[in-house]
Amino acid sequence: MTDQEPDRYADYRSIWTELREVPFRQAWTEAAGVSTRYVEAGDPDAPALVLLHGTGGHWETWASNLGPLSRHFRCVALDMVGNGFSGKPDHDYEIEVYVRHVTALMDRLGIEKAAFAGTSLGSWVAARLALTHPDRTERLVLCSPAGLVGTASNMARIRAERTRAVDDPTWESIRAMFVNLLAEERNRIPDIIALRQAIYRLPETRAVIDHVLILQDPDVRQRNLLTEQEWSSIKAPALVVASGERNEYRSTAYRVAELIPGARLLEMPHVRHWPHFEDPGTYNKAALDFLLGR
Repeated sequence: MTDQEPDRYADYRSIWTELREVPFRQAWTEAAGVSTRYVEAGDPDAPALVLLHGTGGHWETWASNLGPLSRHFRCVALDMVGNGFSGKPDHDYEIEVYVRHVTALMDRLGIEKAAFAGTSLGSWVAARLALTHPDRTERLVLCSPAGLVGTASNMARIRAERTRAVDDPTWESIRAMFVNLLAEERNRIPDIIALRQAIYRLPETRAVIDHVLILQDPDVRQRNLLTEQEWSSIKAPALVVASGERNEYRSTAYRVAELIPGARLLEMPHVRHWPHFEDPGTYNKAALDFLLGR
């Protein structure tokens, strides 16, 4: 490469470029009878912050956030029950199942109370947890939230994409999922695709994919949704992130921000479903300002 040639690797991004200077520990423990994969970073005596991924996800979706957030918080990110490399019991994963799993991990790690940051399904779980366990909930950062509505077309799309990827976990079928998650191709980084491919190639994943996708069933989704009254009953302070152009999650974010008393709204229209991953600089600053009460 000459001085005049651009360095095409200057902006190279991977999970490890995000984590290489972050002190963290990955481990497995049992929570609610489930072998649970999690990562922990930050001062163990700092206030706790639990990070919750979306449908079919894993803790690495928070790789770009773990470093900045753990400078101020004891961060715990996990593979929720049935997802990632955590255990996959043979039953449906409705919202209360996730809530039980998250609170059991908190108990296991000695965390009495925490702030929660979630994306999509993770926001839904965090919101329900804030309702059923207000004494354990400090603050909420709800990114691309689900849990208020469920449109037939969106549920069908998610079920079709994920089922196709698990049935035929080629690089292209896995990469195709990320088109709806990340706006720019450069952010659909190879190692996040490879990681998801490894998870979807697990025989256990194929065995439980219908359990993972049960919330895409209209009747099941309906009984798990939070009503507008329930959203309005959340007492924890909340930051709601509306991302992407017009879609179900963006409209949900606007409505949820109206319903939760005193909620802040952060608009990130230039990214898609994973704003915390696609534009971590904007997300991390806003999340820290909110979580630190600034």
